[in-house]
Amino acid sequence: MIEVKEDVVASKATISRLPTYLRFLRDKLKEGAENVSSTAIADELRLNPVQVRKDLALVSSESGKPKLGFAVAELIVSIESFLGLHNTHDAVLCGVGSLGSTLLKYEGFKNYGLNIVAAFDINHELVGKKINGISVLGFDSFANTVRRLNIQVGIITVPKAEAQRVADKMAESGIRAVWSFAPTHLNLPENIAVKYEDLAASLALLSKQLEDTLKNESD
Repeated sequence: MIEVKEDVVASKATISRLPTYLRFLRDKLKEGAENVSSTAIADELRLNPVQVRKDLALVSSESGKPKLGFAVAELIVSIESFLGLHNTHDAVLCGVGSLGSTLLKYEGFKNYGLNIVAAFDINHELVGKKINGISVLGFDSFANTVRRLNIQVGIITVPKAEAQRVADKMAESGIRAVWSFAPTHLNLPENIAVKYEDLAASLALLSKQLEDTLKNESD
């Protein structure tokens, strides 16, 4: 049985790759695969095989059996445990616009330990409605709801101009981790973890990669 390594410090790059491995392994398990090698993982995900082996060595005490590789089901457990996905975190979302509504409808978060329990907005036409079974509440009830439910994760999908105000309210209410989709930097206490999702930056990167690819093909 694969044992999970404890007290291991992984780089941000490694942590960002682990969910990709996890999706791949879950698909393999559904297909009926019992074992998979790090080389096969690297080939199918188009990653460096040496890097894949190093990443998996961080989360598992096993190096994989010769010719067989890792036991898929056990490696899934190791990665899930390393990422803390067995400890589901309840979260709240602020800003029920088009992006916020889309995130509320996405069921995949539950596979990665995130459970959105409530959403908040200042639009009275939205307050009182339910999206994918999640209630939309008025922002004036945010602090009380977060404290009552002991929520520690907040998701920001409000416009740039409102993001700092929402982030401040999250910090005041006891939120310890913020996932922000607003295109702006947030000033928050150091004891609050912040992850930014900059869609414009991602699009710019994709555009540059496309430009480079087309340029190389024409050379």
